[in-house]
Amino acid sequence: MGEKVAAGGFDLSDPLRYRSKLHRCLEGLGRLLEEKRFDRPKNLMGLEIELNLVGADGMPRMMNAEVLERISSGDFQTELGQFNLEVNIVPHRLSGRVLDQLAEEIRTALAYADRKAREVDAGIVMIGILPTLTGPDLVSANLSDVDRYMLLNNQILAARGENLTLDIEGVERLTYTSASIAPEAACTSVQLHLQVTPGRFAAVWNAAQAVTAVQIALGANSPFLFGRELWRESRPPLFQQSTDTRAPELKAQGVRPRTWFGERWIDSAYDLFEENLRYFPALLPICDEEEPLEVLDGGGVPGLQELALHNGTVYRWNRPVYGVADGSPHLRVENRVLPAGPTVDDVIANAAFYYGLVRALAEEHRPVWSRLTFAEAAANFDTACRHGIDATLRWPRPGRSGGVAEVPAVRLVREELLPLAAAGLDAWGVEPADRDRYLGIIEERCRRRVNG
Repeated sequence: MGEKVAAGGFDLSDPLRYRSKLHRCLEGLGRLLEEKRFDRPKNLMGLEIELNLVGADGMPRMMNAEVLERISSGDFQTELGQFNLEVNIVPHRLSGRVLDQLAEEIRTALAYADRKAREVDAGIVMIGILPTLTGPDLVSANLSDVDRYMLLNNQILAARGENLTLDIEGVERLTYTSASIAPEAACTSVQLHLQVTPGRFAAVWNAAQAVTAVQIALGANSPFLFGRELWRESRPPLFQQSTDTRAPELKAQGVRPRTWFGERWIDSAYDLFEENLRYFPALLPICDEEEPLEVLDGGGVPGLQELALHNGTVYRWNRPVYGVADGSPHLRVENRVLPAGPTVDDVIANAAFYYGLVRALAEEHRPVWSRLTFAEAAANFDTACRHGIDATLRWPRPGRSGGVAEVPAVRLVREELLPLAAAGLDAWGVEPADRDRYLGIIEERCRRRVNG
């Protein structure tokens, strides 16, 4: 969920000052892009995995502070709910035996965390929504004691002006009213980061958007909430409704939700940050002391803290990220589509498929986003969330015939996308043994029609 912020109220001048600072940050980003100040390509990727704490009975344990104290590692952080943790895997270069290396690092980290959790009668579980959660678990008293989460909770509810309402209809229907954003804590995901140059950013982001549906179709594992069977992957509607600042009247007016698929293919990373400012009021109007344009004028690299903080409160499924490392700015695409787990091999197989497929699609001569409308990509995502591996998706026909066809997701993946993913991993320089092992898991899911 991002950076630490200080608790406290806001006066009426704060949003005005913050809005002005945001626009200066956006101008600074534009200058950095124009002046080509960004880091050279390093083919770096990274992983974050959100986790659940449970007891021997499988029920959630509200004790992340105690477990984190025992883990005592900067690789593990708190998350929104007291039953949540997050593990961050250090960036790796996408080459060689990187997939096996990642798997080993994740297994080691999770085994260590699980041992420490067991000292207080808890354990670690990876899944998109913990199926044993109940309504009384997801209340404000069970939010982690972190200023940012308290502020977000207060600001989202204040912006909405009423309690949050969940209404998800799948195999069964769930309706539920919450006086806090705590239901969001039920959603635990894997976040796949990919550092990209500004010149490649639009192609990579567009490719990532286009493949969200197949990611969900193959990776769905979260059909249950509060004992109800909903969508094959119920996290996306739950997350959207748990962060929705719109009262029903604003929905009827077409105001965009903060958890957002988007509405168009892009030409630059700048497009996404500019949309954030144009469409979404600030939830956390907290200003940093840095003046980004003055830093740029002095030859420095600004942190653009306000831009980053605001970006962290717009919940895109593929989020643009601006960062500074070793004095150089860089851009990343943060893919937030996949549920956590259920096993380490599943996580790495999903990552291998994503990184390979995005690389291949981003380099196609006739890119998929020139042949598939954005509305079709958004509809595919919704269909995949509802139906999982049984989804039928719209996808451009191969060859020169043109047009878009409806194709079962498993057939699309086996016949067209798996070979592309393999070629993409080859282009990254991933060893064939790693490529074949983890893409083989994806192929088996398609063959057996069982997802991860």
